[in-house]
Amino acid sequence: MKRACAIFLFAIIGLAPVLVRAAEADSPVASPDANQAVINTQAAAALATQGKAIVPTPQFLEHVVDLVLELCNVSSSGNTWQRYAISAALFVGFYLFRRIVTTICFAFLKKLASRTETTLDDKLFPALEAPVAAFIALFGVFASLKVLKLAESTDRVIGYASTTAFSLAFFWLLLRAFNAVLDHAHEIALEKKLGVAAFMPWIKKALVTIFVVIGALMTAQSLGADVKAFLAGLGIGGLAFALAAQDTIANLFGSVVVAIDQPFKLGETVRIGAFTGMVEDIGLRSTKLRAVDKSLIVIPNKTVAAEAITNLARFTQRRVEQVIGLTYDTTAEQMDAIVEDFRKLILAEPGVDPTSVMVFFRDYSASSLDIWIVYVASDADFQKHLGLRQRINLAIMRAVQARGLAFAFPTQTVQLDGPVAKQLAAGKL
Repeated sequence: MKRACAIFLFAIIGLAPVLVRAAEADSPVASPDANQAVINTQAAAALATQGKAIVPTPQFLEHVVDLVLELCNVSSSGNTWQRYAISAALFVGFYLFRRIVTTICFAFLKKLASRTETTLDDKLFPALEAPVAAFIALFGVFASLKVLKLAESTDRVIGYASTTAFSLAFFWLLLRAFNAVLDHAHEIALEKKLGVAAFMPWIKKALVTIFVVIGALMTAQSLGADVKAFLAGLGIGGLAFALAAQDTIANLFGSVVVAIDQPFKLGETVRIGAFTGMVEDIGLRSTKLRAVDKSLIVIPNKTVAAEAITNLARFTQRRVEQVIGLTYDTTAEQMDAIVEDFRKLILAEPGVDPTSVMVFFRDYSASSLDIWIVYVASDADFQKHLGLRQRINLAIMRAVQARGLAFAFPTQTVQLDGPVAKQLAAGKL
């Protein structure tokens, strides 16, 4: 309402000289028809300009220009030579100030950053140099234009252009700083071999996309756009999209869960459900495993988030449990001696945790006397683990041979009785 009243008053003031000249030319008193025509013209002008939103120039630019004009004692309403001189001086002054900032100030900051231990400032200052230079250049251009008295339509264009340009420059500066921080975080994750390092590229893309969307919406709002109505329509469309793409969204949230929990990283061998392989790629929709036979297994991330994951590359130690079966002709004294031999030869291995060794005569099985052996390999490396098992298994074989014993294998004794057995014994069958 206030804006409409102001436009209406400006229309009246603009038409006042016309009314005066018409009154002087025709008669000292204006006719009622002329007055009604003027009123109709004013109403039409107010109605035509009522829907036009005037975007004001940023306040900080207005304050700077008013301060400069006040210091130079310029109060005329027209474009005098003083205004042109001040406009040119502002343009040249801000251009020189931009050169000073980029060639001297940022050079000093870069040199200072090279002496610090962190590498964040080494990325941050070069990233901020171009946006700061653009901001100073825009300030000089629009300040020099604002000093001049231009037409209302030109002022409106300058208002739109300055609001848009300063908003874009500000969000560009924030975006460059944001990218520098994310790149630094990615380097730290790679240096410390964190699991989140594999997810940092798409995390960066997602965050940058959100940042750009927010910046675009705020810039549109500053230009007078109805952002609330747009967001309301976007919410309805987003609901329909979510219903149509719920599997894709489920995979996306599954990738977020994997990124937070970090159960595996690239190059590690894992077992996910019934699938086992080396992690070759972790994407937004799926995780790719390279199986032992070199086939590629693609698992949706929603399945990865729901299944139990066994990371076969993160053993701290490797436990070995095995059963050695000897034949039933082994005596008690021989069994006692061979159990002690097994215990000694396992403890003699430097790669075995001595507190984990257990060797006992445990069971009478169907066709063997079972000796239960348990030990833990201190080194989690798989090849070293296999080498240790081989050495211990060969030592067990030698110990069994040295005692004159034999390994049992599945056997079955059939005892026959009656007439058939007698005929077999007599050799008649």
